[in-house]
Amino acid sequence: MIPSEKPGDDRQLIEYYRQRASEYEQIYYRDQPARRAELEANIEPLKAMVRDRTVLDLACGTGYWLEKMSETARHIVAADISLEMIAEARKKSFAHPVDFIRMDLNQTAVERDQFDVVTLGFWFSHHPRQDYDDLLDAVCRPLRKAGRVWMIDNNPPAEGITRQSAGHDDRGNHYTWRSLENGTKFVIMKNYPTEQELRETLGKQFLIDDLTYGTYYWSVSLTAR
Repeated sequence: MIPSEKPGDDRQLIEYYRQRASEYEQIYYRDQPARRAELEANIEPLKAMVRDRTVLDLACGTGYWLEKMSETARHIVAADISLEMIAEARKKSFAHPVDFIRMDLNQTAVERDQFDVVTLGFWFSHHPRQDYDDLLDAVCRPLRKAGRVWMIDNNPPAEGITRQSAGHDDRGNHYTWRSLENGTKFVIMKNYPTEQELRETLGKQFLIDDLTYGTYYWSVSLTAR
């Protein structure tokens, strides 16, 4: 069991992504056709969801989804706590301008009722299970009435055969070892909710329009109640 002074706290998670920024984009282009097909199946529905809408992309990372959304969205604000990730995202070619801000997802500074759509890619799994309601509040707060939400995240097979568990804490959160190309190792929180857990958790604050629970990834589109 991970001790109370667990190494996989927010500081280590942030440092992991800061150091991983230059190599992170590889997850979208690995030579696994079935895995890539699950990712690519999200592109057209996402572009349709954000068409002519204002979008807040939380934890934007290297901007893979931003680049797709910029083809149809009216305006996008992209937020990440990592300046290194934002620097990578700025290298993308956007069909329409994207405004970048550095922001801690746990301390969302965006005003209420500002956006038609909020997106969150590959972050839900890093959030403590006991604080899911707080995360969903942060996602819902910037939305206009009946605003939409899109999220995507991993299922265990997406981690590949090199996935190494580092155990669980006393709240049931799972931790895993991660290694960078230079050999640096981290222990980070990585939870893998079941489809039923997602439906129960997300259904508290949102209407679930579509939830696809694939082999490698799950994705969901929601409407704020």
